[in-house]
Amino acid sequence: MPVAEISAKSILRKQKRVDSWFISFCGMNLYRGCTHNCAYCDGRHEKYNVNGVFERDIEVKINAPELLKKELDPSRKSAPLGKGFVLLGGGVNDSYQPVEKKYEITRQALKILAEYGYPVHILTKSVLIKRDFDLIQKINKKTKALVSFSISSTDDNISKVFEPGASLPSERLETLSYFRRNGINGGIFYMPVIPFVTDTPKIMDKTLSDIKSAGAQYIVSSGMTLKSGKQKEHFFKILSNYNSSLIPSYNNVYKENIYGSATSGYYNSLNKTLLSLNKIHKIPLRIPLSLFSDILNENDRISVILDQLDYLLKLKGQSSLYGFASYSISQLKHPVSEIADLRQIKGVGPVTEKLIREIIITGTCNYYEKEMAIK
Repeated sequence: MPVAEISAKSILRKQKRVDSWFISFCGMNLYRGCTHNCAYCDGRHEKYNVNGVFERDIEVKINAPELLKKELDPSRKSAPLGKGFVLLGGGVNDSYQPVEKKYEITRQALKILAEYGYPVHILTKSVLIKRDFDLIQKINKKTKALVSFSISSTDDNISKVFEPGASLPSERLETLSYFRRNGINGGIFYMPVIPFVTDTPKIMDKTLSDIKSAGAQYIVSSGMTLKSGKQKEHFFKILSNYNSSLIPSYNNVYKENIYGSATSGYYNSLNKTLLSLNKIHKIPLRIPLSLFSDILNENDRISVILDQLDYLLKLKGQSSLYGFASYSISQLKHPVSEIADLRQIKGVGPVTEKLIREIIITGTCNYYEKEMAIK
């Protein structure tokens, strides 16, 4: 495996707002390229400019710890960083891929994050994360830590085909259970669900059952994107070897959308299956407020609640404008509670205003709690 040691100019990727999927305000890619070699990985697409062969030619940001320390140092900053989790895990790498055993860049990053008191959310497909339990526990005691594993199903045999370099799903779930038993919050990012492979009701039912048994506190799900170019070419090569008869079905649902999205009809069907099955398994479909409310400021808490509410309603096929209000609030320079007329905020009407005022007073709102609950 060719490894190139490179020097990055910066390491933290700051976001314009707290992300309601990961509850993060910034993240970092400590590596570029990934030997987990997941067939569907969006990181292969040309827009990310990953050098060489994605699953073989790995770039190590050798100066990442030094950069991270500088970028987190409050004495060097004109303004403090945002609130929320720092996300370890990115679109072009896994922070715990095999090369981490040698370089320990992720472990060094965790030490620095612990030193400066930042909460951390880690997303991975590797059980190597267990090595760093001591640091994750330290961070959790000082601020907060969240451990998430991504899966496309809990079928080990399917994973061997589509995720050949990653830890098996059964191993990931066992490791999640280990963290949960030892007081670390965590759950599953059920993404992507692979069309016509892991999206059958039988496989999805087994997946949700296994996730629940592992002690997951949430399941964040998404369908697969497939962009024209290297990503699609590589995926179709793997798919053809697995079951070439599925190619026509893929061509029917992936219509060369610029974002790589499948048809809305396919995603709607997938969402209906997920919602139907989850009535049995009853796993929260967003990261619950109880796992992050104390690390966000007022505006970000309101913004995330509204954005999660927007997602949950649209997942059920309902219309929602809460996402618009969520974004507007995320861009405000002053606390929402200091604004007398909330309807001057773009996207805020009488219903949304009522929810916001309830959140300001109680930290949450009944409508949100009702939608987060599984009936």
